[in-house]
Amino acid sequence: MSETDSNLIEIARRRLAIALDALDAACERRGDADRHQEALMQQIEALGDDRARLASELDHAAARGRGLEAANRDVAERLTTAIDTINGILKKSAAAE
Repeated sequence: MSETDSNLIEIARRRLAIALDALDAACERRGDADRHQEALMQQIEALGDDRARLASELDHAAARGRGLEAANRDVAERLTTAIDTINGILKKSAAAE
C-alpha cells in the first residue's frame, strides 16, 4: 500500500468519524425532542382531565343555582301570600274598631 492510499484511507476514516459523530448528535437531538413531545402530551392529557373535571363541577354548580333560584321564587311567593294575609287581617281588625 502506498502512502497516498494511506492518506486517502485516513481522510476517509476521519470523514466517517465526523459523519458518525453527526449521526450520534442527531440521534441525541431526536431523543430529546421525543422526550419533550412525550412531556407535552402528558401535560395536554392532564389539562384535558382538568377541563373535564371543571366542566362537571360547573354543571353541578349550575344545577344547584337553578335549584336555589326555584326555592327563592317559592319563598318569595309564600312571603307575598303571608304579607297579603296579614294585611287583610290588619284591615279587618282596623275596620272592626
